[in-house]
Amino acid sequence: MKNTDKKRMSARRRRRRRNRILLTILICILFAGCCTLAFFQLKKGYDLDISHSYLETSDFAQNTDAASLMTAPPFAHDLCVAPGDVEYDNLSLNGNEKGALFDVDDKKVIFGKSLYEKVYPASITKIMTAILAVKYGNMDDVITITEEDVTLEEGSQMVGFQTGDTVTMDELFHGLLVYSGNDCAMAIARHIGGTVENFVAMMNEEVKSLGATGTHFVSPHGLHDDNHYTTVYDIYLMLNEAITFPYFVETMQLGKYTISYTRGEETITARLDATDHYLTGEDSAPPDVTVLGGKTGTTSAAGACLAILSQNRYGEPYVSIVMKAVNKVTLYSDMNKLLSEINS
Repeated sequence: MKNTDKKRMSARRRRRRRNRILLTILICILFAGCCTLAFFQLKKGYDLDISHSYLETSDFAQNTDAASLMTAPPFAHDLCVAPGDVEYDNLSLNGNEKGALFDVDDKKVIFGKSLYEKVYPASITKIMTAILAVKYGNMDDVITITEEDVTLEEGSQMVGFQTGDTVTMDELFHGLLVYSGNDCAMAIARHIGGTVENFVAMMNEEVKSLGATGTHFVSPHGLHDDNHYTTVYDIYLMLNEAITFPYFVETMQLGKYTISYTRGEETITARLDATDHYLTGEDSAPPDVTVLGGKTGTTSAAGACLAILSQNRYGEPYVSIVMKAVNKVTLYSDMNKLLSEINS
């Protein structure tokens, strides 16, 4: 009997020992799980912090110069950045031209000349006008053209509207991007902003939100004003934002467009040819390069300017910019120098 009791006690001790071991293992597993969860939550928090874009109201932004801001991790996330000019092999631009070549996928500045120096953007301004049109406009809205829309400086690029004409936002958008119509820019600005002045204020707020600290707008069209300026890098930021909107990309690729609007009881149509010579066939890109489109600009102060999105033979995207060319022949010659490097 005693032996039986001893055996029972021994069995109970073994069960208790086994239970303690199992409990210890369970506690360890739970502890490890909690630590793992905490680690991933912490990592997630860091990832979210890194992905935050530049905030103009932050102390960091207010106390940092533009060039160093471009290389800061919060701003640099998913962008091509460089602290200054970037040389590449024997690549150079003519005279006082400024420009750059950006590898969009690899987030790399391949070449940059005068990236952060002030330039006059001319009609490249309309990239920002188009961004606001897509973000805040309704393409089905019908706008009545006013005298303010068509009273611009002599020789200004105009679609040909008259006061009282009615046209949809969609038609204005095409006239803006394809033909670079300044009357289109004015009508879009007035309709979305309530006044052109309010729209310009929206432009300046929007461009700051992109981190474009070297830009100031005074109009939606880009006709020259000494206080209307930007930089090569800021143009990259604007175009990089614009190409996130499929409607912008679809429109910027058109080599021509037939615009339609109403004048009294009559429907007016007019063919608009693109201002980009690559899209009209007046100039050709290097072999195995596809120019998808972008925006041109020309004034006497700005010179001939072009900012475009292209693809190499593998379909990889690049943004290239040339500013302040003496004429369009030089503009497209130097742009081809940049495009020749995207298949290297």
